[in-house]
Amino acid sequence: MVNFFIHRPIFASAIAIIMVLAGAIAYFLLPVSQFPDITPPQVVVSAHYPGASAQVVADTVTTPLEQQINGVQGMTYMSSTSSNDGSSTITITFDVGYPLSTAAVDVQNRVSQAASSLPAIVNQGGVTIKKQNPNFVLIVDLTSPDGSVDPVALSNLAYLQVVDPLKRLPGVGDVQIFGERRYSMRVWLDPDKLANLGITAVDVQNAIAEQNVQVAAGKIGQSPAPAGTAFEMQVNAVGRLSDPKEFGDIVVRADPANGSLVRLRDVARIELGALQYSSSAFFGKDPTVVLAVYQMPGSNALDLQQRVKDKMQELSARFPKGVHYAMHYDTTRFVSASMHDVLITLGEALVLVVAVVFIFLQSWRTTIIPTIAIPVSLVATLAVMYMLGFSLNMLSLLGMVLAIGLVVDDAIVVVENVERQLEAGLKPLAATRAAMAEVTGPIIATTAVLAAVFIPVAFIPGVSGRLYNQFALTVAISVGISAFNSLTLSPALSAAFLRHRGETQFVLFRWFNAGFDWLSHAYAHGVRILIKLRWAMLGLFAAGLVATYFVWQKLPSTFLPVEDQGYFFVVIQLPDGASLERTDAVAQKARDILQNTPGVDIVGSISGLNFLTSAAQSNSAVEFAILKPWDERGPDQNASKLVEQVRGKLLQMPDAFALSFDPPSIPGLGTTGGFEFQVEDLSGRGSAALNEVTQALIAEARKQPELNPQQLFSSFSTSTPQFNYDLDRSKAKLLGLNLPDVFNTLQIYLGSLYVNDFNLFGRTFRVTIQADKDARADATDISRLYVRNASGGMVPLSTLGKLVPIVGPETVPHYNNNASALING
Repeated sequence: MVNFFIHRPIFASAIAIIMVLAGAIAYFLLPVSQFPDITPPQVVVSAHYPGASAQVVADTVTTPLEQQINGVQGMTYMSSTSSNDGSSTITITFDVGYPLSTAAVDVQNRVSQAASSLPAIVNQGGVTIKKQNPNFVLIVDLTSPDGSVDPVALSNLAYLQVVDPLKRLPGVGDVQIFGERRYSMRVWLDPDKLANLGITAVDVQNAIAEQNVQVAAGKIGQSPAPAGTAFEMQVNAVGRLSDPKEFGDIVVRADPANGSLVRLRDVARIELGALQYSSSAFFGKDPTVVLAVYQMPGSNALDLQQRVKDKMQELSARFPKGVHYAMHYDTTRFVSASMHDVLITLGEALVLVVAVVFIFLQSWRTTIIPTIAIPVSLVATLAVMYMLGFSLNMLSLLGMVLAIGLVVDDAIVVVENVERQLEAGLKPLAATRAAMAEVTGPIIATTAVLAAVFIPVAFIPGVSGRLYNQFALTVAISVGISAFNSLTLSPALSAAFLRHRGETQFVLFRWFNAGFDWLSHAYAHGVRILIKLRWAMLGLFAAGLVATYFVWQKLPSTFLPVEDQGYFFVVIQLPDGASLERTDAVAQKARDILQNTPGVDIVGSISGLNFLTSAAQSNSAVEFAILKPWDERGPDQNASKLVEQVRGKLLQMPDAFALSFDPPSIPGLGTTGGFEFQVEDLSGRGSAALNEVTQALIAEARKQPELNPQQLFSSFSTSTPQFNYDLDRSKAKLLGLNLPDVFNTLQIYLGSLYVNDFNLFGRTFRVTIQADKDARADATDISRLYVRNASGGMVPLSTLGKLVPIVGPETVPHYNNNASALING
C-alpha cells in the first residue's frame, strides 16, 4: 500500500485535501460547550393545589404521582418538593444519554394513570410535564427603571412578547420566568358584605362558573335548509367575559319578588391582577422579570447566546417606553474565554512544535512535511468527532493540544529515515521505498500502543468515564489519522520534496549542533556514572516512590477544580414563616453588601425561591453576583476569594442566615459547588424525627476537618408557624352544614380558588377568587367567614372550630418516594 502512494503523490494529496475539507465543514457543525454533555436529562412534573399545606400536597398530590412514576424506564432517581403555596414539583432524573423525548412520553403515560387519584381541583388546574436541561445558560432580565411599567405588566410583557419567540430559537430547550406574575382576573371578596347579604363564597364561585362560560350558538341557514336560502350566518353569544367591568356585572343573586340584583362588584373588588404574588426579582435596585434560558442538549452554547442576543435586540424595538432588557447573567462568557485560552494554547503548541522540528531537522524541505501532517491530522479529526456526536469543548480541545506532539512524531520518523537513505546515496524515490520498508511496522506498532493507552478510557463507566471519553478518543483518533498520513501523504511528499543535502553552512545551526553534541556526550557520561551506582540509584528510586505515595495521600482530591466562572451565588434563609416583604428587605441588604464589594459588577436576586431545592418559600432568596471581566479584576478578586470575603459580611446580618457559594464546576451537576447529601426517612417516622436526625448528622459532620463547618447546612425545617383548623364535625352536622361547603369556604377565602378562564391578548388566563387582603391578615379574621346551613342561616366558621397554633414543615421533600432532607456542603 505504501509504495502505491509513493508513486501517486497527487492521489495521496487529494485524500488529505478531502480529509481537511470534511474536517473544516465539521468545524462549523460541531456544537460548542464548556464540557461534554454529561448532565443527566430531567423531566419535571408540576401540579398546584391552591390553599393546601405542604403536607396535604405531599399526601394527596405528590405521593400518588410518585407511586405511578416510580420505576419509569431509564430513571436514575426521583426527587420532589411539596410546598405550603400548594405547589408540587417532581423531578425525574434519567441515565446520561437517555433520549429526553422518550423519557417525557413515558412520564406522561405514568402521570395519566394517576389522574383519578388526584383532587378534582388539581386536575382542573392541570398537571404539566416538561423536558428540562438541569442548568440555564443565561438570564434575560426586563426592568422598568422609571417605574412606568409595574411588575405585573412587566411580567406579562415577557410572557406575551418574549418567551415564545425565544423558545422558537434553535438550541433553546426552555424559557422559564422567575418572579412571574401572569395575568389572572382576581375577584377579591369582601366577607363582611357577603355575610350581611346572606351570600357565601360558594355562591360567588357558582355564579362565575355559570355566567362566564364559552358557548357555541350555532348558525342560521345551515344545511339542510329550505330551498332558496341565500345565506348561512353564524350566531354569536357573549358567554366568556374579558374585562373587570364585565365580571363586575355578574349577577350573584337575583330576587324575582322585588326585582333586586346583587352583582359581583357589590361584594368584591375585581381587577386584572396576577395569578401568584409569591415571588419577586430585582437586578440592582430595580424590580425585574427574570427569564432563564435553558440550552437544548447537543446545541452550540455560543451560537445560542448570539441568537438570543439578536432576538432580544429585535423584540426590544416593540417594548413600551421605559422598559429595558439586559443579559447580565451569561455563562457563555466563561465558555468563550476558556475556549479562547485553549485555542491560544493550541496555536502556541503548534508554533513550538514546528520551531523545534525546524531547529533539529535544519531544512525547510524536511520541516514542511511534518508541519503539513499536523493540520491534516487535527482537522480531519474534527470530521470523525462530528460523526461520533462529539462537541468542541475544553476536554476535546485539550486532547488536540496533547495530540500535536504525537501526530508529528510519525512524520518525523519517516522524514529522518528517508534522509538517512538519501545520505547513503539512494535516489529520492528509492530512498523513500527503502525507508518505508523499515519504519512501516514501527509506525503501526507505536500507533497501536498509543491507542491501547487512550481507548480504554472511553469505557470507564459513570460520569467520570463520559467526561473523559471525548478527550481520550480525540487523542486516539488524531494519532490514528496521523499514522494513516505517515503511510500515505508523508512518504509521497518525501519522494517529491526531499533531496540529499550536504553539511549545514548556517552558523547558528553549527553552534546548535556543537552544543547538542556536547550535551549528548555529557548525558552519556552521566549515565555511565549512574550505572556504576545502580544500587544506590535503585534505592533512591524506591525512596521516591514511597515519598510520592505519602504525598499523594495528603493531597486533597476533587472531581474537577473550582474555577472562576465570573459569578457566584448567595442563598438567604430567614426565620421560618417570614413573609415575602421581610425577605425582600433582607435581600436588598445582601445586594448592597455584594454591590459594594470590589470586583462585583451587578447583583440580582429572586425572593420567594429556595434555590437549593427549587421550592417556593416566602422566607428564602437567592442572589446572583455577576463579577467584572477577568482582565478588570486583580488576583485578590478571584471568584473563590470573593466568596470567602463576602461570607463573613453576610453572616453578620442579624435577621437572616446567608451563605455564598461557587457555582458547580460542571453546570447541571448540582446547584452549587460542593456536595449534596440526602437523608431519607425509610421507616416513616415523620418530619420531626427526620429533622432531628438531620441536625444531629450536620453537627457530627461539622467536626470533620475535611469539611467546611460554615458551608455545611440544611434548609429543611419543621418549625414553620402554622394553624390547624380544629373543626367540630358533630356540631357542624347538628347545625345542618355540608362539610364540603365548610372546607370549600376556607379554601376560597384563605387559599384562593381557580374557577374558570377568560381570554385576553389572544391568550387564556385564569379567573381566581379569594378574600381581599385585609380579610385574611390575622387569625381572628376567621370569625368574618360564614357558611350557609340547610335552613338558609349563616354560620360563622369561628363557631364550628378554632385555629390552633402549631409548627410544621414549610416544604415536604421526597427522594425516591421517601421523605427526605437535603444537606449541602
